[in-house]
Amino acid sequence: MKDTKQQWFKEAKFGLFIHWGLYSLLAGEYKGVKTDHIAEWIMNYLDIPVSEYEELAKQFDPVNFDAEKIVKMAKDWGMRYIVFTSKHHEGFAMYHSECSKYNSVDATPCKRDILKELQLACEKYDMKLGLYYSQAQDWHDPDGYMAKKDNSTKDYRAYLDRKCLPQLREILTNYGKIALIWFDTPMGTTPEESREMAELVKELQPDCIVSGRIGNGLGEYMTTGDNFIPRLPYEGDWEVPATLNDTWGFNKDDHNWKSAAEIIPLLVKINSRGGNYLLNIGPDGTGKVPEESVAILNEVGSYVSANQEAIFATKRMPMYPYELTWGDLTCKEHHLYVHVFRKIPRVEVLGFNNTPKRAYLVETGEELEYKRSRTCEGDEYITVELPKGYQEKEFYCIGIEFEEEMPVFAPINE
Repeated sequence: MKDTKQQWFKEAKFGLFIHWGLYSLLAGEYKGVKTDHIAEWIMNYLDIPVSEYEELAKQFDPVNFDAEKIVKMAKDWGMRYIVFTSKHHEGFAMYHSECSKYNSVDATPCKRDILKELQLACEKYDMKLGLYYSQAQDWHDPDGYMAKKDNSTKDYRAYLDRKCLPQLREILTNYGKIALIWFDTPMGTTPEESREMAELVKELQPDCIVSGRIGNGLGEYMTTGDNFIPRLPYEGDWEVPATLNDTWGFNKDDHNWKSAAEIIPLLVKINSRGGNYLLNIGPDGTGKVPEESVAILNEVGSYVSANQEAIFATKRMPMYPYELTWGDLTCKEHHLYVHVFRKIPRVEVLGFNNTPKRAYLVETGEELEYKRSRTCEGDEYITVELPKGYQEKEFYCIGIEFEEEMPVFAPINE
Protein backbone atom coordinates (compact mmCIF):
# COMPACT_ATOMS: atom_id res chain seq x y z
CA MET A 1 0.00 0.00 0.00
CA LYS A 2 1.44 3.37 -1.06
CA ASP A 3 1.60 6.08 1.59
CA THR A 4 2.83 9.63 1.01
CA LYS A 5 2.71 10.37 4.75
CA GLN A 6 1.57 13.84 3.67
CA GLN A 7 -1.85 14.81 4.98
CA TRP A 8 -2.26 17.59 2.43
CA PHE A 9 -2.09 15.07 -0.43
CA LYS A 10 -4.55 12.70 1.23
CA GLU A 11 -7.05 15.55 1.62
CA ALA A 12 -6.41 17.45 -1.64
CA LYS A 13 -8.66 15.39 -3.98
CA PHE A 14 -8.38 17.80 -6.93
CA GLY A 15 -5.35 19.19 -8.74
CA LEU A 16 -4.38 20.96 -11.95
CA PHE A 17 -1.91 19.48 -14.46
CA ILE A 18 -0.32 21.94 -16.90
CA HIS A 19 1.30 20.60 -20.06
CA TRP A 20 3.15 23.37 -21.83
CA GLY A 21 6.30 23.43 -23.94
CA LEU A 22 7.65 23.96 -27.45
CA TYR A 23 5.18 21.37 -28.74
CA SER A 24 2.43 23.88 -27.92
CA LEU A 25 3.71 26.07 -30.77
CA LEU A 26 3.12 23.27 -33.29
CA ALA A 27 -0.43 22.66 -32.01
CA GLY A 28 -0.45 19.12 -33.42
CA GLU A 29 0.88 19.86 -36.93
CA TYR A 30 4.35 20.09 -38.51
CA LYS A 31 5.03 21.04 -42.14
CA GLY A 32 1.44 20.31 -43.09
CA VAL A 33 1.38 16.87 -41.42
CA LYS A 34 -0.98 16.42 -38.48
CA THR A 35 -0.27 14.01 -35.69
CA ASP A 36 -3.03 11.58 -34.77
CA HIS A 37 -1.44 11.05 -31.36
CA ILE A 38 -1.14 13.24 -28.29
CA ALA A 39 0.29 16.61 -29.31
CA GLU A 40 3.24 16.75 -26.90
CA TRP A 41 4.67 13.61 -28.58
CA ILE A 42 4.73 15.21 -32.04
CA MET A 43 8.54 15.26 -32.24
CA ASN A 44 8.61 11.51 -31.67
CA TYR A 45 5.69 10.41 -33.83
CA LEU A 46 6.57 12.62 -36.81
CA ASP A 47 10.32 11.95 -36.49
CA ILE A 48 11.24 15.62 -36.40
CA PRO A 49 15.05 15.96 -36.31
CA VAL A 50 16.55 17.58 -33.23
CA SER A 51 18.17 20.30 -35.36
CA GLU A 52 14.77 21.30 -36.75
CA TYR A 53 12.78 20.93 -33.56
CA GLU A 54 15.11 23.04 -31.43
CA GLU A 55 14.53 25.95 -33.81
CA LEU A 56 11.08 26.25 -32.23
CA ALA A 57 12.73 27.82 -29.19
CA LYS A 58 13.46 30.91 -31.27
CA GLN A 59 9.68 31.34 -31.74
CA PHE A 60 8.77 30.90 -28.09
CA ASP A 61 7.40 34.26 -26.93
CA PRO A 62 4.32 33.54 -24.78
CA VAL A 63 2.78 36.99 -24.63
CA ASN A 64 -0.49 35.62 -23.24
CA PHE A 65 0.95 33.54 -20.41
CA ASP A 66 -0.09 34.90 -17.02
CA ALA A 67 0.99 32.67 -14.14
CA GLU A 68 -1.03 34.60 -11.56
CA LYS A 69 -4.19 34.35 -13.63
CA ILE A 70 -3.80 30.59 -14.07
CA VAL A 71 -3.09 29.95 -10.40
CA LYS A 72 -6.01 32.16 -9.37
CA MET A 73 -8.31 30.25 -11.72
CA ALA A 74 -7.10 26.94 -10.28
CA LYS A 75 -7.86 28.26 -6.81
CA ASP A 76 -11.34 29.30 -7.91
CA TRP A 77 -11.89 25.86 -9.48
CA GLY A 78 -11.25 24.29 -6.08
CA MET A 79 -7.91 22.72 -6.97
CA ARG A 80 -5.48 22.23 -4.12
CA TYR A 81 -2.25 21.66 -6.06
CA ILE A 82 -0.67 22.29 -9.45
CA VAL A 83 1.74 20.05 -11.36
CA PHE A 84 3.70 21.83 -14.11
CA THR A 85 5.87 20.34 -16.84
CA SER A 86 9.32 21.67 -15.93
CA LYS A 87 10.78 19.46 -18.68
CA HIS A 88 8.78 17.11 -20.90
CA HIS A 89 10.16 14.40 -23.19
CA GLU A 90 11.18 17.00 -25.79
CA GLY A 91 14.02 17.96 -23.43
CA PHE A 92 13.24 21.69 -23.25
CA ALA A 93 13.41 23.17 -19.73
CA MET A 94 10.68 25.67 -18.87
CA TYR A 95 13.01 27.38 -16.41
CA HIS A 96 16.54 28.80 -16.29
CA SER A 97 18.73 25.69 -16.28
CA GLU A 98 22.47 26.08 -15.77
CA CYS A 99 23.34 22.62 -17.09
CA SER A 100 21.47 22.94 -20.41
CA LYS A 101 21.07 26.12 -22.45
CA TYR A 102 18.01 24.54 -24.06
CA ASN A 103 15.65 26.41 -21.76
CA SER A 104 13.06 29.18 -21.68
CA VAL A 105 15.58 31.87 -20.70
CA ASP A 106 18.70 31.13 -22.75
CA ALA A 107 17.16 29.73 -25.95
CA THR A 108 14.16 32.01 -26.49
CA PRO A 109 13.50 35.66 -27.36
CA CYS A 110 11.27 36.09 -24.29
CA LYS A 111 14.03 35.25 -21.77
CA ARG A 112 11.38 34.26 -19.22
CA ASP A 113 11.79 31.81 -16.36
CA ILE A 114 8.30 30.33 -16.55
CA LEU A 115 8.74 28.13 -13.50
CA LYS A 116 9.85 31.08 -11.38
CA GLU A 117 6.70 32.96 -12.41
CA LEU A 118 4.56 29.99 -11.39
CA GLN A 119 6.43 29.56 -8.12
CA LEU A 120 5.77 33.17 -7.12
CA ALA A 121 2.10 32.94 -8.14
CA CYS A 122 1.61 29.72 -6.15
CA GLU A 123 3.20 31.31 -3.10
CA LYS A 124 0.92 34.35 -3.46
CA TYR A 125 -2.24 32.23 -3.62
CA ASP A 126 -1.13 29.53 -1.16
CA MET A 127 -1.19 26.82 -3.82
CA LYS A 128 0.91 23.65 -3.59
CA LEU A 129 3.35 23.41 -6.52
CA GLY A 130 4.44 20.08 -7.95
CA LEU A 131 6.77 19.58 -10.89
CA TYR A 132 6.58 17.10 -13.74
CA TYR A 133 10.06 16.03 -14.81
CA SER A 134 10.73 13.53 -17.61
CA GLN A 135 13.61 11.63 -16.06
CA ALA A 136 14.31 8.97 -18.69
CA GLN A 137 13.04 10.28 -21.99
CA ASP A 138 14.89 13.30 -23.36
CA TRP A 139 14.66 13.52 -27.14
CA HIS A 140 17.05 16.46 -27.34
CA ASP A 141 19.92 14.90 -25.40
CA PRO A 142 21.86 12.33 -27.49
CA ASP A 143 21.88 9.87 -24.58
CA GLY A 144 18.33 10.36 -23.31
CA TYR A 145 15.86 7.58 -24.03
CA MET A 146 13.31 7.92 -26.82
CA ALA A 147 10.26 5.67 -26.81
CA LYS A 148 9.57 3.56 -29.91
CA LYS A 149 13.17 4.09 -31.11
CA ASP A 150 16.47 2.21 -30.86
CA ASN A 151 18.21 3.18 -27.61
CA SER A 152 20.90 0.48 -27.70
CA THR A 153 23.79 2.85 -28.40
CA LYS A 154 22.88 5.48 -25.82
CA ASP A 155 24.97 6.12 -22.72
CA TYR A 156 22.09 6.59 -20.29
CA ARG A 157 24.43 6.95 -17.32
CA ALA A 158 26.14 9.87 -19.03
CA TYR A 159 22.75 11.53 -19.59
CA LEU A 160 21.80 11.06 -15.93
CA ASP A 161 25.02 12.65 -14.73
CA ARG A 162 25.09 15.41 -17.35
CA LYS A 163 21.45 16.52 -17.33
CA CYS A 164 18.82 14.59 -15.36
CA LEU A 165 20.32 14.64 -11.87
CA PRO A 166 21.69 18.21 -12.16
CA GLN A 167 18.31 19.48 -13.35
CA LEU A 168 16.50 17.71 -10.52
CA ARG A 169 18.89 19.44 -8.16
CA GLU A 170 18.13 22.80 -9.82
CA ILE A 171 14.36 22.59 -9.62
CA LEU A 172 14.49 21.34 -6.03
CA THR A 173 16.92 24.06 -4.95
CA ASN A 174 15.98 27.24 -6.80
CA TYR A 175 12.17 27.27 -6.79
CA GLY A 176 11.02 27.20 -3.20
CA LYS A 177 9.07 24.40 -1.58
CA ILE A 178 8.13 21.73 -4.11
CA ALA A 179 5.19 19.58 -3.01
CA LEU A 180 5.88 16.64 -5.32
CA ILE A 181 7.98 15.48 -8.26
CA TRP A 182 5.88 13.88 -10.98
CA PHE A 183 8.23 11.52 -12.81
CA ASP A 184 7.13 9.80 -16.03
CA THR A 185 7.96 6.87 -18.37
CA PRO A 186 10.97 5.31 -16.58
CA MET A 187 11.63 2.96 -19.52
CA GLY A 188 15.00 1.22 -18.93
CA THR A 189 15.83 2.96 -15.67
CA THR A 190 17.25 0.41 -13.23
CA PRO A 191 16.10 0.08 -9.60
CA GLU A 192 19.44 1.57 -8.51
CA GLU A 193 18.97 4.59 -10.79
CA SER A 194 15.38 5.15 -9.63
CA ARG A 195 16.59 4.92 -6.03
CA GLU A 196 19.33 7.45 -6.75
CA MET A 197 16.73 9.93 -8.03
CA ALA A 198 14.38 9.34 -5.10
CA GLU A 199 17.22 9.79 -2.59
CA LEU A 200 18.26 13.05 -4.25
CA VAL A 201 14.69 14.36 -3.96
CA LYS A 202 14.54 13.48 -0.26
CA GLU A 203 18.02 14.87 0.41
CA LEU A 204 17.04 18.27 -1.00
CA GLN A 205 13.40 18.40 0.12
CA PRO A 206 12.43 15.67 2.63
CA ASP A 207 8.70 16.44 2.43
CA CYS A 208 8.59 16.39 -1.38
CA ILE A 209 6.48 13.44 -2.57
CA VAL A 210 7.90 11.09 -5.22
CA SER A 211 5.29 9.94 -7.75
CA GLY A 212 4.79 6.32 -8.76
CA ARG A 213 6.18 6.82 -12.24
CA ILE A 214 9.71 7.06 -10.94
CA GLY A 215 9.57 3.34 -11.66
CA ASN A 216 10.69 0.13 -9.99
CA GLY A 217 8.04 0.39 -7.27
CA LEU A 218 9.80 3.27 -5.52
CA GLY A 219 7.06 5.90 -5.74
CA GLU A 220 5.16 7.07 -2.67
CA TYR A 221 1.77 7.00 -4.34
CA MET A 222 0.19 5.15 -7.21
CA THR A 223 -0.40 7.01 -10.46
CA THR A 224 -2.93 5.23 -12.66
CA GLY A 225 -2.72 4.99 -16.42
CA ASP A 226 -3.77 8.21 -18.13
CA ASN A 227 -7.55 8.67 -17.81
CA PHE A 228 -7.97 5.25 -16.16
CA ILE A 229 -9.97 4.94 -12.93
CA PRO A 230 -9.68 1.87 -10.67
CA ARG A 231 -12.95 -0.04 -10.72
CA LEU A 232 -12.80 -0.74 -6.98
CA PRO A 233 -11.72 1.37 -4.00
CA TYR A 234 -7.91 1.29 -3.79
CA GLU A 235 -6.10 1.26 -0.47
CA GLY A 236 -3.31 3.76 -0.13
CA ASP A 237 -2.61 7.08 -1.83
CA TRP A 238 -3.29 7.36 -5.55
CA GLU A 239 -4.11 9.77 -8.33
CA VAL A 240 -5.74 9.76 -11.76
CA PRO A 241 -4.06 12.05 -14.33
CA ALA A 242 -6.66 13.02 -16.91
CA THR A 243 -7.37 15.23 -19.90
CA LEU A 244 -10.29 17.49 -20.75
CA ASN A 245 -10.12 16.39 -24.38
CA ASP A 246 -7.91 13.74 -26.03
CA THR A 247 -4.48 15.33 -25.65
CA TRP A 248 -2.27 16.88 -22.99
CA GLY A 249 -0.35 19.45 -25.01
CA PHE A 250 -2.30 21.95 -27.09
CA ASN A 251 -3.76 20.64 -30.36
CA LYS A 252 -5.75 23.11 -32.40
CA ASP A 253 -7.78 20.30 -34.01
CA ASP A 254 -8.81 18.45 -30.85
CA HIS A 255 -12.32 19.61 -30.04
CA ASN A 256 -13.47 16.42 -28.31
CA TRP A 257 -14.07 18.18 -25.02
CA LYS A 258 -15.63 16.48 -22.03
CA SER A 259 -18.46 18.47 -20.51
CA ALA A 260 -18.65 19.57 -16.89
CA ALA A 261 -21.56 17.12 -16.58
CA GLU A 262 -19.06 14.36 -17.39
CA ILE A 263 -16.16 15.69 -15.33
CA ILE A 264 -18.05 16.21 -12.05
CA PRO A 265 -19.17 12.56 -11.72
CA LEU A 266 -15.61 11.43 -12.52
CA LEU A 267 -14.22 13.66 -9.77
CA VAL A 268 -16.73 12.29 -7.27
CA LYS A 269 -16.13 8.69 -8.37
CA ILE A 270 -12.36 9.04 -7.94
CA ASN A 271 -12.78 10.72 -4.54
CA SER A 272 -15.24 8.02 -3.48
CA ARG A 273 -12.67 5.34 -4.25
CA GLY A 274 -9.99 7.20 -2.30
CA GLY A 275 -8.04 9.00 -5.03
CA ASN A 276 -7.12 12.45 -6.32
CA TYR A 277 -8.13 13.79 -9.74
CA LEU A 278 -5.30 15.62 -11.56
CA LEU A 279 -7.01 17.36 -14.46
CA ASN A 280 -5.03 18.87 -17.31
CA ILE A 281 -4.98 22.11 -19.26
CA GLY A 282 -2.72 22.69 -22.26
CA PRO A 283 -2.03 26.38 -23.01
CA ASP A 284 -1.36 27.26 -26.64
CA GLY A 285 1.95 28.54 -28.00
CA THR A 286 1.22 32.06 -26.75
CA GLY A 287 0.44 30.81 -23.24
CA LYS A 288 -3.31 31.25 -23.51
CA VAL A 289 -5.47 28.62 -21.84
CA PRO A 290 -8.11 27.34 -24.30
CA GLU A 291 -11.46 29.00 -23.72
CA GLU A 292 -13.16 25.60 -23.70
CA SER A 293 -10.98 24.47 -20.79
CA VAL A 294 -11.81 27.60 -18.82
CA ALA A 295 -15.56 27.29 -19.46
CA ILE A 296 -15.65 23.62 -18.43
CA LEU A 297 -13.59 24.14 -15.29
CA ASN A 298 -15.58 27.21 -14.28
CA GLU A 299 -18.66 25.00 -14.19
CA VAL A 300 -16.87 22.20 -12.38
CA GLY A 301 -15.51 24.74 -9.92
CA SER A 302 -19.01 25.97 -9.12
CA TYR A 303 -20.01 22.47 -8.03
CA VAL A 304 -16.81 21.99 -6.04
CA SER A 305 -17.19 25.35 -4.31
CA ALA A 306 -20.79 24.64 -3.32
CA ASN A 307 -19.97 21.16 -2.03
CA GLN A 308 -16.46 21.43 -0.59
CA GLU A 309 -17.44 19.55 2.54
CA ALA A 310 -18.38 16.50 0.45
CA ILE A 311 -15.14 16.47 -1.59
CA PHE A 312 -12.08 17.61 0.35
CA ALA A 313 -10.67 15.39 3.11
CA THR A 314 -13.20 12.68 2.30
CA LYS A 315 -12.25 9.06 2.98
CA ARG A 316 -12.23 5.96 0.83
CA MET A 317 -15.81 4.65 0.78
CA PRO A 318 -16.55 1.19 2.14
CA MET A 319 -17.93 -1.02 -0.59
CA TYR A 320 -21.48 0.01 -1.43
CA PRO A 321 -23.18 -3.02 -3.00
CA TYR A 322 -25.46 -1.12 -5.39
CA GLU A 323 -24.88 0.96 -8.51
CA LEU A 324 -26.52 4.38 -8.30
CA THR A 325 -27.72 5.34 -11.77
CA TRP A 326 -28.39 8.91 -10.70
CA GLY A 327 -25.40 9.77 -8.50
CA ASP A 328 -22.55 8.64 -6.28
CA LEU A 329 -21.41 8.62 -2.64
CA THR A 330 -18.51 10.09 -0.68
CA CYS A 331 -17.91 10.00 3.06
CA LYS A 332 -15.88 11.16 6.03
CA GLU A 333 -16.17 10.61 9.76
CA HIS A 334 -19.86 10.55 10.82
CA HIS A 335 -21.03 11.71 7.39
CA LEU A 336 -22.32 10.21 4.17
CA TYR A 337 -22.62 12.49 1.13
CA VAL A 338 -25.07 11.69 -1.63
CA HIS A 339 -24.11 13.45 -4.87
CA VAL A 340 -27.10 13.76 -7.20
CA PHE A 341 -26.41 14.24 -10.92
CA ARG A 342 -29.87 13.59 -12.39
CA LYS A 343 -33.43 14.59 -11.61
CA ILE A 344 -34.96 12.36 -8.94
CA PRO A 345 -38.05 12.80 -6.72
CA ARG A 346 -36.19 12.04 -3.47
CA VAL A 347 -32.95 10.51 -2.26
CA GLU A 348 -33.05 6.84 -1.27
CA VAL A 349 -30.02 4.89 -0.06
CA LEU A 350 -30.69 1.16 0.18
CA GLY A 351 -28.75 -0.83 2.76
CA PHE A 352 -28.03 2.20 4.96
CA ASN A 353 -27.31 0.68 8.39
CA ASN A 354 -26.21 3.71 10.39
CA THR A 355 -28.09 5.67 13.04
CA PRO A 356 -28.94 9.02 11.41
CA LYS A 357 -28.83 12.29 13.33
CA ARG A 358 -29.80 14.70 10.57
CA ALA A 359 -29.98 15.21 6.80
CA TYR A 360 -29.21 18.49 5.04
CA LEU A 361 -28.49 20.19 1.75
CA VAL A 362 -24.72 20.60 1.67
CA GLU A 363 -24.59 23.87 -0.29
CA THR A 364 -26.87 25.76 2.14
CA GLY A 365 -26.99 23.69 5.33
CA GLU A 366 -30.80 23.55 5.14
CA GLU A 367 -32.03 20.62 7.23
CA LEU A 368 -34.22 18.07 5.45
CA GLU A 369 -36.80 15.52 6.49
CA TYR A 370 -35.64 11.92 6.48
CA LYS A 371 -37.08 8.53 7.34
CA ARG A 372 -35.65 5.07 7.88
CA SER A 373 -37.72 2.24 6.46
CA ARG A 374 -37.59 -1.34 5.29
CA THR A 375 -38.43 -2.70 1.88
CA CYS A 376 -40.97 -5.49 1.42
CA GLU A 377 -37.96 -7.83 1.37
CA GLY A 378 -36.79 -6.55 4.75
CA ASP A 379 -33.84 -4.41 3.62
CA GLU A 380 -33.21 -1.19 5.51
CA TYR A 381 -32.98 2.09 3.64
CA ILE A 382 -33.11 5.80 4.30
CA THR A 383 -35.24 8.33 2.41
CA VAL A 384 -34.45 12.05 2.35
CA GLU A 385 -37.06 14.49 1.08
CA LEU A 386 -35.67 17.17 -1.21
CA PRO A 387 -36.12 20.94 -0.80
CA LYS A 388 -38.77 22.59 -2.91
CA GLY A 389 -37.74 22.76 -6.55
CA TYR A 390 -34.89 20.28 -6.25
CA GLN A 391 -36.90 17.48 -7.84
CA GLU A 392 -36.22 19.27 -11.14
CA LYS A 393 -32.60 20.06 -10.36
CA GLU A 394 -29.35 18.26 -11.23
CA PHE A 395 -25.92 18.39 -9.60
CA TYR A 396 -26.31 18.99 -5.87
CA CYS A 397 -25.37 17.08 -2.74
CA ILE A 398 -27.23 15.80 0.32
CA GLY A 399 -25.38 15.20 3.60
CA ILE A 400 -26.44 12.58 6.14
CA GLU A 401 -24.87 12.83 9.58
CA PHE A 402 -24.89 9.66 11.70
CA GLU A 403 -23.68 8.44 15.09
CA GLU A 404 -21.19 5.79 13.99
CA GLU A 405 -17.72 6.77 12.78
CA MET A 406 -18.01 5.50 9.21
CA PRO A 407 -20.85 4.37 6.90
CA VAL A 408 -22.14 0.84 7.31
CA PHE A 409 -23.96 -0.86 4.45
CA ALA A 410 -25.87 -4.12 4.61
CA PRO A 411 -24.90 -6.71 2.00
CA ILE A 412 -27.39 -7.59 -0.72
CA ASN A 413 -30.10 -9.77 0.82
CA GLU A 414 -30.05 -13.22 -0.70
